[in-house]
Amino acid sequence: MDFDACRRHTGAVDEWFAMSDRNGTEMEMENCNLARELIAAWNAHDVQRVQSFYAPDYEGTDVAEKRPYRGPDDVRRHMRANLRAFPDLELQIEQCVAREDCVVLLWWARGTHSGKVMNIPATGRRVELSGVSWFKLHAGKIVWGKRVWDVAGMLRAIGLLPELSG
Repeated sequence: MDFDACRRHTGAVDEWFAMSDRNGTEMEMENCNLARELIAAWNAHDVQRVQSFYAPDYEGTDVAEKRPYRGPDDVRRHMRANLRAFPDLELQIEQCVAREDCVVLLWWARGTHSGKVMNIPATGRRVELSGVSWFKLHAGKIVWGKRVWDVAGMLRAIGLLPELSG
């Protein structure tokens, strides 16, 4: 799938966030509402509801994953793995920016590392990290996504990397 159109519409990242305070089009506001509903479903730990936001031909990447996600079933597997690792997982949107059929979310995640994540056994430590998710939507469904988050921050929180100095 070609997402150059999405990139052309958004322009520079700084410009995009500068536009976040403007009144969006109806479609852009609907797209941010869809993203908020998606996060609410994550916070409710409602796997079926989360799956329902994704198109059958969805393809997405995560900075911490070796292979892309394909379709709602991969989304379900990803969500269940996250909830096993962090059963009290809570997400919070810091900012949602929509431009036509593209949505970018700046978010925070919090939870207790109570299960295996990235082949790392549970530590019982509290984790708080930030990330960015970029979605492309079509007909009210997510068809493409990219998730970049603070993997090093998680590793620091669970004691596998030293704290930052300074």
